[in-house]
Amino acid sequence: MNSDVTVLGTQISLLWVVLGAALVIFMQAGFALVETGFCRAKHAAHVVSTNFAVFGLGFVAFFFVGFPLAFGGFSYGAMGLDNPVGEALIGSGNWVFAWGGGWALTGPNVTPALLGFFLYMTAFMDTTATIPTGSMAERWRWNSFIQWGLFCGAIYYPLIAAWTWGGGWLSKTWATMSLGAGYVDFAGSGVVHMTGGVAALAGAMVLGARIGKYSSDGKSLPMPGHHLPMAMLGTFILLFGWFGFNAASTLSATDVQFATVATNTAISGAFGAVASMLWITKRTGKPNPAMMINGMLAGLVAITAPCAFVAPWAAAVIGSIAAVLVIESTYFIEERLRIDDPCGAISVHGVCGMFGLLAVGVFANGSYGAGWNGSDSPGVSGIIDGNWGQLGAQALGAVTILVVNFSLAYGFFRLQNRFTKGGIRSSAADEIAGLDSEMGVSAYTEFELIRHNGS
Repeated sequence: MNSDVTVLGTQISLLWVVLGAALVIFMQAGFALVETGFCRAKHAAHVVSTNFAVFGLGFVAFFFVGFPLAFGGFSYGAMGLDNPVGEALIGSGNWVFAWGGGWALTGPNVTPALLGFFLYMTAFMDTTATIPTGSMAERWRWNSFIQWGLFCGAIYYPLIAAWTWGGGWLSKTWATMSLGAGYVDFAGSGVVHMTGGVAALAGAMVLGARIGKYSSDGKSLPMPGHHLPMAMLGTFILLFGWFGFNAASTLSATDVQFATVATNTAISGAFGAVASMLWITKRTGKPNPAMMINGMLAGLVAITAPCAFVAPWAAAVIGSIAAVLVIESTYFIEERLRIDDPCGAISVHGVCGMFGLLAVGVFANGSYGAGWNGSDSPGVSGIIDGNWGQLGAQALGAVTILVVNFSLAYGFFRLQNRFTKGGIRSSAADEIAGLDSEMGVSAYTEFELIRHNGS
């Protein structure tokens, strides 16, 4: 009887993970709508196509190469994933840097449980891959974008995933650096969002600003998106999908902490939306809808790492702080650093992803996470529970992403730009006319007729 109950629990958990994967994959629709709405009409077909195509590009690369590198050594009995598909490829013991085996989902240990886990992890990877499409929008050459999608799925994302969720060296800092705690990122503030955010920063730096974004004296000029209702609809789709992103990261339907995770996710997003509305109104006198959108997204990004480890009041604080951070960092990046980011992706995902990682080390209350990453503590705890070591582990994770992943992305884009004929940026003529010209079709045919006929 007990064995039947165990089998049923495993089967339900696998179903939970697959449903979570479907929700996260649906987030691609949300990203597509947000980014397209934030961009100008003449680029709409190009922007929405990058969000569409990156799903397939990243998926294919992750299928052949990325998943084995990241998760070849992963096992988790609660969902029936009892045996890993591979072994350490680079490193050993507490210092594993990459896994191998199970290439293209082949091998004796490729079970339905492994396939379900692959689907879920692919959805996370594709979220990382799509983040730079926001910061690099309106001037990114299509063929260069394609290369990024493949690189992200094969190498860029899998490395940080291997080091953390895959059981690699970063998750073992409790043993290797005597911090008393391991780096913890429950659902991806760092592994997914900050990793995508630093790539967004690197790409925007290499591309440069859009034509007309800055005046001759360096002043930032407004270039508003064409469809804020579209962007707001996309935000609600992202909120919906985020419950799969965070809650299903328990990987077990019998772990009722998923209810805490889901509620904390909603709390942080809601407080982020309200705090951003209040802050931008205080700052400018108007409740800028674009900032309200990014405020909610900032709250969702920031709570993604600590969602399982904090109390609801802390989720509210985290979402509120993230909302202020995203607004101030957006202004700083655009006006002081003069880096052009049409969608605010660097601030939403990069800055608030880092904040979410550090928030674990501050607000985790020790009530959940016993045994995580080898720690012998009863649960993941931060400063409010008297543990400073967790903040050190989180800071190490943030610095690793900032240094390693930013360097990887910047090096990739620079090499691309150097060895690609014409560089990775679209021609000035195409940018002025609209990048829909690269696609051979316009998102708005009536708009094109008016523009070409002058009436």
